[in-house]
Amino acid sequence: MTDQPPATTQKGFLGFVERTGNRLPDPVFLFFYLILGLMVVSQICAWAGVSAFHPTQVTDQGVPLQIESQSLFSPQNIQRLWVDMPATFTHFHPLGYVLVVMLGAGVAERSGLFSSAIRAAVRGAPKALLTPLVALVAMLSNHAADAGYVVMIPLAGILFASAGRHPLAGIAAAFAGVSGGFSANISPGQLDALLFGITESAYEASGIDAGWTMNIAGNTFFIIALLAIYLPVIWYVTDRIIEPRLGKWTPFPGAAVQAGDEDKPLTDDQRKGLRNAGLALLGVCALWALMTFGPGTPLLADGPGTEGNPWYQKAGPFFRSLVAAFFVLFLAAGWAYGAAAKTVNNHRDLVNMMTESMKDLGYYLVLAFAAAHFVAMFGWSNLGLISAVHGADAIQNSGLPLPIVLGLMVLLTGLLNLFVGSASAKWALLAPVLVPMLMLLGVSPEGATAAYRVGDGATNIITPLMVYFPLILVFAQRWQKDFGLGSLTAMMIPYSLWMLISGVALMMLWIFLALPLGPGAPVHIELQEIATP
Repeated sequence: MTDQPPATTQKGFLGFVERTGNRLPDPVFLFFYLILGLMVVSQICAWAGVSAFHPTQVTDQGVPLQIESQSLFSPQNIQRLWVDMPATFTHFHPLGYVLVVMLGAGVAERSGLFSSAIRAAVRGAPKALLTPLVALVAMLSNHAADAGYVVMIPLAGILFASAGRHPLAGIAAAFAGVSGGFSANISPGQLDALLFGITESAYEASGIDAGWTMNIAGNTFFIIALLAIYLPVIWYVTDRIIEPRLGKWTPFPGAAVQAGDEDKPLTDDQRKGLRNAGLALLGVCALWALMTFGPGTPLLADGPGTEGNPWYQKAGPFFRSLVAAFFVLFLAAGWAYGAAAKTVNNHRDLVNMMTESMKDLGYYLVLAFAAAHFVAMFGWSNLGLISAVHGADAIQNSGLPLPIVLGLMVLLTGLLNLFVGSASAKWALLAPVLVPMLMLLGVSPEGATAAYRVGDGATNIITPLMVYFPLILVFAQRWQKDFGLGSLTAMMIPYSLWMLISGVALMMLWIFLALPLGPGAPVHIELQEIATP
């Protein structure tokens, strides 16, 4: 497998998307070019005197503070670029969150915990419930990083074939769950740490003081609802649209009709490892509950002025500790599984697994370096806040209801995803404008993040620029030799459309009903609550 999709002769819109996407530079250089363009635009805006009145800050005379665009070619900003370069990179919020979570997740993945848990969840499933179970486990497998792609998707083809159903339908359902339902889950995970880290960077760069604190659980209720919506969608599209069009599958000589290594039954050691991992998971949850509600309550803010407040209003330290909680949970569960399954024999194996997980993040570190400087320089120029103020004014003057605005944001993200595959790269590009703009319209940073992730996930499965797209094509060709890129794209388009429609509807309904997006994460904020005297 390579990062570049194979050459095809696609025509029409899909061919345009593929050709255009292939001409785009690597996301790292894309950010480099954007920085150069930003510098030029900042100079032009500084010459033109582009400005806006700050929405929450006033001068000593009580008039709104005027925010003026700053040239990135100014001596102060040139000095800041070179002198603060190490700090700009290391203080990029997603960097620390992702590294910490991945230290634990690397152990859970390399010990075999994620792979065995996926296999145990889907083996022996009733034929009538095979599709929803495959889709459910596929969406949950997003906690397992790459394991969902390399284990769940080929396994789904084998499960469908062994049940007398078309294996490509199984691959489609699993691909839709793992990649299309990328943001749907029952609990926060690595993606939440990544996206909310970028959201926090955009929030701080905006200069708007909303008293907001990064909360990795800020979209928990929403992603659970998203899972509940996507599950019947994938079930319906698979059983009613895709599989009838595929017709009856006839094995060809050499097809993968027999279960491969990924379908072997679990050994006694692996089953014991899963039990031990479950106990470790309960132990970590109990430990965090004790630190939240037990003596001393170290994870609750019990300072002056918090007396009598409910726990969730004092839970800032608890929410900020969830990144560390997932690190400890993945580490403990992976170690417990590996010790029983004989994949972790001593502490050196544990350290090696953590080291290997850091090696896998090499490209992400390079991308984070470029994204960190783009986000920081966007803030130095003041263009993010100025764009947000004028954008919010334009939307307010348009008279569009807020749910419609969020729906259009989802569609914009989905369209951009066809050309830029990296979720973090797109959000680092969009967040500096969208987060403050939506805050000025009364939408919390959690609401902006939720809208983004809906659009990002639904179109993953139809863009050849998605890094795993060629791999899924290889899996499909194990069952149908002449299955090409166009065949895969056409098979996944119904999933993408229905997931996008249902996701947009859910986002609009959520905004309309003003439901909380997660613990301590309202969907609306009031400007008077964030204004500074």
